[in-house]
Order: sequence, then structure tokens, then C-alpha cells
Amino acid sequence: MAEKPTNEFWRDLKPITNVFRPDAKPEVYIPDAATEDERYYVPFTETVSSRPLWISPDQNRWADILMAKEAGVVNRHYHPHEVFAYTISGKWGYLEHDWTATAGDFIFESPGEGHTLVAYEHEDPMRAFFIVTGPLVWLDEDGEPEGYFDVHNYIEMCRAHYEKVGLGADYVDTLFR
Repeated sequence: MAEKPTNEFWRDLKPITNVFRPDAKPEVYIPDAATEDERYYVPFTETVSSRPLWISPDQNRWADILMAKEAGVVNRHYHPHEVFAYTISGKWGYLEHDWTATAGDFIFESPGEGHTLVAYEHEDPMRAFFIVTGPLVWLDEDGEPEGYFDVHNYIEMCRAHYEKVGLGADYVDTLFR
């Protein structure tokens, strides 16, 4: 059970006994998701890292915290599916748009959008929570496709990093749902 209530009006409510339907998987609970422990952040590019929070290999989807401790860039890319983002700290944006996200900002990216994600210099690291449905299609300087990155590439990248930093390659498997 969660923390025992004290004066809350609902303190005498009893929890549901049959919580999960047959074949349902348990929730993912990660305390301090935007941790300072850099072992959990997988280098995505030379300047940007990703902390996976939830991964669905079957749906080609993941949720993560993207982090840049200084000015950074993620390769130009195109999304054939929607993306959701919420800014936790720092400052970031897309070279192709007229807004800059800071703490508390929400972004919905429509399917069919290509852009170049950049993190700005800021007193706080850029940390943004993303829900991504893959793949990302890498683009060249003219906006033409030159590769892709999907959930399976992400899992492979995470396994290699977690093995290298001592968390174990199978740590990423605990995030599968």
C-alpha cells in the first residue's frame, strides 16, 4: 500500500483486492525518474542522453527523459507517428519552430513532422519527458531520409550502455510492458 493516510477524508477506504485483470502486467514505478545518477542515462548523441522509463517492444513505443547538461543536439529526424513531450527543466526547441520550451511546457508533435531538436545553454540541464512511437527517420541536411531508429535500436543501445556502466544489460528488460 502507498503511504498510510492520516487526516485525508478517504482514509477509511479499502483498496481493491482484485487489482489486475488476467494477463495484465504490473505498473512501472520509478522513484526519482529524473535522477542525477548518470548511469541511467544512455548516450543518444555526443551531447544528449536518454533515460528509458517504459518500453513497449510490441508497439514500437517508449517513454524516456531526454537530458542535455549543456548545449546539445539530436540528429534531424522525422516522426511518422505522434510524440508527446513535457519539459522538466532547462531549455530546448526545434530549429524549425518559433517556440522554445522551458520547465512546465507541453508539446504535441503531429505525425509527419521533421525537425532538429536542440538543447540551449541554461543554468539547469535540459530534461524533457517524451512518449515516442517509433521509428524516428533520420534526415540529412536537405530533409531526405538517411536511416532510422526504432524501439529495437533503442533497446540494443540501452543494453550495451547498462552493461558497460555495471547496471547489467537486463536492466532494460524490467521496463518492458
